[in-house]
This record gives sequence, structure tokens and C-alpha cells, in this order.
Amino acid sequence: MEFTVHHQVLAAVFVIAAVLGAIVSKTNFCTMGAVSDWINMGDTGRMRAWLLAMAVAIAGVAGLEAGGLIQLSGDTFPPYRTANFGWLRYLAGGALFGIGMTLASGCGNKTLVRVGGGNLKSLVVLAIAAFMAYLMLWTPFYENFFHPWVSATTVDLSRHGVNGQELGAVASGVFGLEASRGLNAVLGALVALCLLAYVFSSAEFRGSFDNVLGGAAVGLAVLAGWYLTGGPLGQAWKEYAEFATQVPSRVQVQSYTFISPMGDTVRWLLSPGNTALVNFGVMALAGVIAGSFIHALITRSFRIEWFVSGKDFANHAVGGVMMGVGGVLSMGCTVGQAITGMSTLAIGSLLTFLAIVGGAAATMKYQYWRMMQEA
Repeated sequence: MEFTVHHQVLAAVFVIAAVLGAIVSKTNFCTMGAVSDWINMGDTGRMRAWLLAMAVAIAGVAGLEAGGLIQLSGDTFPPYRTANFGWLRYLAGGALFGIGMTLASGCGNKTLVRVGGGNLKSLVVLAIAAFMAYLMLWTPFYENFFHPWVSATTVDLSRHGVNGQELGAVASGVFGLEASRGLNAVLGALVALCLLAYVFSSAEFRGSFDNVLGGAAVGLAVLAGWYLTGGPLGQAWKEYAEFATQVPSRVQVQSYTFISPMGDTVRWLLSPGNTALVNFGVMALAGVIAGSFIHALITRSFRIEWFVSGKDFANHAVGGVMMGVGGVLSMGCTVGQAITGMSTLAIGSLLTFLAIVGGAAATMKYQYWRMMQEA
């Protein structure tokens, strides 16, 4: 079989994801854990690591766009910078995902890492979340239950003179400025510098090698995904797809996200002979699991873990449902929106990030209250 540019892209996606999975496993980078540490113990170490990942990705995208090396205002997956501003879907989906990841003991990325480390509870969560994501993406489920109110509350920014929801476009429309790559680059640099100043203002964080490594690695992985699909190789990839006899799935400018790819993986598994369905997201999921598995074997940390009770199973099952539905509804997860989406400076990504943190924090507070009531 010929090793085409399509195979090159998918192989690169897998390798980057495997490295990401190993580093996340090693450093315990965890967005749900970041909220938990902050809410329950006042420890902001892992939250700063999350913000560091955002800062690295934002700064990198600003630089690549300013240099004309990538263009993210076109047909990306998901369409982060779309002028269709579905504010309610971002808030509702983000809150659902935040509650779900708390009940399921981890976000989409962490679920994959735990699967690689032998956690069968996370395997169950993955199966449920993937099935729900499949329903949302590839069946009438979304159209019947979500599309009516999502479409009714979506604001078309272009009707108000704003061509997209990234900060540069919004600033141009509101203040009458000329939209340009330079404006986006300046705003991206300012946002990244503010985040970096906050992140490294903590001496404790600066002294934590794992937190710095975890945040930097996740941010760089997201940046690598953007360059891989939006740079010269990505252009050759799209040209290949245009003339392919069997058109590959999701040949678009994109980077790492982990909920919609779960639905795409189910779609492929239902027709495993159709290799055109093996796309960026499917390879990303496989890569993270593989990287975590290799790390677990090398460090001898591979452990089989199962549910301790029926209540534990129910919490994780409900969490998986909410993650799958919420992640697709909000068009991303704690990586897909809160890092990859944030790197595009999309306002919807910021809303989703805040909703995820709010949903997770409220769930943790409720769980603590219930624990005190039962004590």
C-alpha cells in the first residue's frame, strides 16, 4: 500500500498524541484535578498548568498566523471562529461537561490516559461517552433534542458587522478597526503574556517540574496539531483528499480535541473495513492511550482498577453520558475548547471554559455538602 500524505498526517497525529499521553501520565496533568485542587485545597498548581497550556497555544498560534504559516479563520474543525455565536450551547454544554467529568473522575483526555494505565472504570466511561458522542454527531438525536433551541439562541455576528467571534474580529467590528493578522497577533500576545505572568508569579509553581512540563507539553501538542493540518503538509493533505477516490474523513484544519473523536471512533468501529473513517481524532485517541500504556509499562504503574460499589458505577456512567452530550454540544472539552479553542481567541471557547470550571466546581461543592450531611 502506498504511504500517502494522508498516512503521513495520521502517523504524525498518532506520534504527537502518544508523547502527549505519556507526559500527561507522568506529570498527572488533569483539568478536573486542577479544579478539585483549587476548590477543595486552595492549591492552584494544576490550574496554573492548565493556564500555561493555554498561554503556550495562544502565543504559538499568534506567531504562526502573524507569519502567514497557518490560517484558522476558514473551515476548521470545530468551527471555533464561526460568526454563528451559539452562546447558550457553549454555556449549557460546558456546564454539562464540567459536571460529567467530575462524576466520571476526569475529562476526556484524562479518561484516555487512565484507560492506558489499566483503569477499567475509565474504559466504561470512554465507551459511554463515545456512544453518546456518536448519537450527537451521527444520528438525529442532536437535531431532535438540541438543534431547535440552539438555533433559536444563536446570534449571527455578521449581521452586526462582526465577521467572526475571535477577539480580533470582535474588536474590529465594535471599534471600527481594520481586521488584520497583525491585530490578532497583538491581542494573542497580550493575552498570552497576561496568562504567563499569572502562571509564573507562583514560586511553588515555578519549582514544580511536572506542572511546568505538563502545561508546556499540552500547549505545544495543540500548536503542533494546528501547524500539521494548517501548514504546508496540511495543504498537501487537503489537495490529496480532493482527488482521492475514497475521500478521507475530516480533512480540515484542526488540532487536538477528545469528545467528538470518540463519536467518530464509534462510527469507524461500526464499519471497520472503511479505513476512510480513520481520521485525525481517531488517531489522536489511539495515540494518547498508547502513550499512557507505554509509560505505565516502563514505570511499572499499570494497575487494573474497577468500581468499588454500584453507586460508584452509577456516578461514572452518568458522568460519561454528560461528557459525551456536553462535549459535542459545546464543540469541545477541557482540551478541545479550553486549550485548542482558546488558542484561536474565540469568545465561545472562553464561555465554554468558564462553564466547565463552574459546573465542576458546583458539583464538587455539592458532593462535599452531601458527604457532610451523611456524616
